Amino acid sequence: MPIAIKSDTIFLSSENNTEELANKILKKIKIGDIVFLYGEMGVGKTTFIRYLINGFQKKNKLELSEVTSPTFNILNEYQINQIKINHYDLFRLKSSEEVKNLGLFEDTQNSITLIEWPQIIKEKPKNLIELNFKYEDDHKKRSVHIKGLD
Repeated sequence: MPIAIKSDTIFLSSENNTEELANKILKKIKIGDIVFLYGEMGVGKTTFIRYLINGFQKKNKLELSEVTSPTFNILNEYQINQIKINHYDLFRLKSSEEVKNLGLFEDTQNSITLIEWPQIIKEKPKNLIELNFKYEDDHKKRSVHIKGLD
């Protein structure tokens, strides 16, 4: 599977394709990057994040964490040697004021920030990569449109 460059769509026919995509993006993502993950519930956003975080852990010879959606606690943090990965889920937030109180973009120099349900964020940050997951015709096939990845 080729990696998307700048703006591209990749079809994900299986969970293996999602893992392969995460491993390819792992090679390109860097400290300071912010990733917005769009898409309906169940389309594969958290699965992608699990493979991405576990990929970082494998690369650093660390024990793999259980990666779950932080829907109720809003943030899960993962320390991978010198890198902190912040995994946010903004599904339950109702206003942009609630987003401001989280300080999403305050410590981007030492971290990678992954944000599910970012639609409520009004101003897009620098170093932004956008992944838009969607179901295709029969809900068995999925695709992801990637924007902002060099």
